[in-house]
Order: sequence, then structure tokens, then C-alpha cells
Amino acid sequence: MRRSRTIELRDAIDSAAALFADAGIDSARYDAEELAAHAAGTERGRLALLDPPGDEFFQRYRDLVAARSSRIPLQHLIGTAAFGPVLLEVGPGVFTPRPETEALLEWAVNHGAAQKLGSDAVIVDACTGSGALAIALSRSFPGARVLAVEDSEEALGYARRNCAGTAVELIQADVTAAGVLSEWDGKVDLMVSNPPYIPEGAELDPEVALHDPQRALFGGVDGMSVITPLAALAGRLLRPGALFVVEHDDTTSEVTVRTVCGTGLFDEAVSRPDLTGRLRFVTAIRNGQP
Repeated sequence: MRRSRTIELRDAIDSAAALFADAGIDSARYDAEELAAHAAGTERGRLALLDPPGDEFFQRYRDLVAARSSRIPLQHLIGTAAFGPVLLEVGPGVFTPRPETEALLEWAVNHGAAQKLGSDAVIVDACTGSGALAIALSRSFPGARVLAVEDSEEALGYARRNCAGTAVELIQADVTAAGVLSEWDGKVDLMVSNPPYIPEGAELDPEVALHDPQRALFGGVDGMSVITPLAALAGRLLRPGALFVVEHDDTTSEVTVRTVCGTGLFDEAVSRPDLTGRLRFVTAIRNGQP
């Protein structure tokens, strides 16, 4: 029985991976194994050590496989998403952080460290969503004051749970509103953002189009409706020499650079690649202009 159940588990994972591949899911094998681990209450790397599962496991697994085949996001089914060093609670109503944004995080951490951000530093994560960037930056810069700003009540529900026990301070506010965060004018050392930036009408995978909140995805016809006021906000909040890092669509790198430079408040605005080599985020340094 032990051997047959073990073979049955392996066959079930193989079948799920094939089904996912047929459904157009790029990470078919990974997702099949992650769902098996979730159904068994273990980690994917420990599946080979798992005692032969019973009928209840296989029923749970079949239900999860059917849901994933319909393009419900893996992260919604298991309830979590990994982002850098952080494991986040996610689900319907909040944007699921993507690996592409980890390149932005890595740049911000490396350059923040080069500037010797210390316990007196102030960091702002605008459009924080689940709290991903804010929590990761709080871990990288212990003692820094990290402000995470979000206007969606649904997203804030996830952010509150994810930020519990951390030093991150959540603020419910619209980052495009006039005068937002005015008490921090000229006092911020690093501002990051993964805002809504997809141009309207863009073709998206079902996991994104049907399950991520629309307000977290689309940035108007040209994808710039949030990035433009964000650049102005960063110019107001950041002290001279401070860093601004904002993610953008891979079709809007040039216009994002022009927008940041157009404020007259930043030097060295550069669009940088994500882990796949696509230009996906702009970095800039606040100059001394008032």
C-alpha cells in the first residue's frame, strides 16, 4: 500500500502538471507540486518524504487542480505569495506581488545601503497593496521608519495582517490627492512604488485580468495616470540626494523617464531592467531644487 500510494501521488502530480500545461500555465510543474504540498500541509521540497496520503488528500488535490486549471491564481488557492525574503498573505481584493518587482527591491536595498540609510531614515512605499515592498524594506533597514500608503480598504486588510509585528506604519490615503503626506515634505530618504501602470486595453493573462483588482492594474489610457502624480509627490517628499524608484509597464519606460525628469526635481533618471531583462522601473535622485 505504501508503494502504490506513493506512485499514485507521483502520477497525480504528473497528471496535474500536464493539465496545467494544456491550460497555458507556464509554471505547470511548479504549480502542481505547490498545490500537492498545500493539500498535504507540507513544503514542496518535502513531498518526496511524505507518508503515503489517503483519500482525503486526493480529493482536496483534485479540487485544487480543477480550480487552478480554470486559471484561478496559485497564490489565491494556497493563500500566500513569496516576495523576496517575505511570505505574504494574499487573495481576492489585493494585487499579488510578482517576481519582476524583486529587481526593484534589490536595487532599492543596494543603493539604500550605499547611502547608509540608518535608524533615522524615513522610507515611503506608495501604493503598498499587500505591504510587500514596505515589509521587505523594513527588514533590510531595521529601525528605519517605513510608511506604507494605500487607498483600497480591501488591500489594507491584507496589509494589516502582513504588517502585524513589523515596524511598518500603514496610512490609508490616495497618493494622487493634492497635499497628501504634506507633514513629510522634504523629510523622506527613499520612496518606492509599484503603482497601477498598465495601459488600458492591454492583453493580460486570466490570472491577472480576472483576479487582480482592476484599480491596482490600470493607469489610464497611457499607463501614466498614477505615475505622473507620484513623480510630483516624490519630488515634494524627498530630501535632496534621496532616492525615488517606481515600477512601470515595459512599454512606457521612455515616457516614465521623461515624466520624472519633467518635474525638474530629479537627476540621473534611468529605466532599469527586471529579472527577465525588460525595462521595468525607473530610478532617480532628488536634486537640490526647491
